[in-house]
Amino acid sequence: MKYWLSVLLGCLLALPHMANAKDDNFNYEQFTRDYFAAWTNVQKPKATVKDLEHYLTFLTDDIGYQHLPYSNDDSRASDGKALMRKGMSYYLGIHTEYKAQLTNSAHGNNVIMIEFTTQAKGIHPDNGQEIIINNSTFEVLEIDKGKISVIRHYSD
Repeated sequence: MKYWLSVLLGCLLALPHMANAKDDNFNYEQFTRDYFAAWTNVQKPKATVKDLEHYLTFLTDDIGYQHLPYSNDDSRASDGKALMRKGMSYYLGIHTEYKAQLTNSAHGNNVIMIEFTTQAKGIHPDNGQEIIINNSTFEVLEIDKGKISVIRHYSD
């Protein structure tokens, strides 16, 4: 009886490690490259709904998004992806020029940090005014089951 109790206890203790073993195989470098390529494709002058939908495949349905000072709440919301789709659709294709370069990345323990520079021009959909962007951006991406669950966006 003690033997079977020990075996059962050992299995129960090992279960969390076995469940996380799948995460140990997560390729952070490839994910970072693929995510950044999808992000930049959505920003390009001729970005399409197909580009946007591809980008959204990297996100959980309940994505949380924080972009200070515009959005200071990073809580995950059940309709987070739908909100991202709506917001990004509004700005889809507004750039007349776009260039971004990934300058730094790091990862560990279900978090990816990316840093990149952006140069862009476009026309703002609200007021028709020209937009000129030349900034550095830092993002922290929380990973949950192979997808981004929270984005914290910091830029000049």
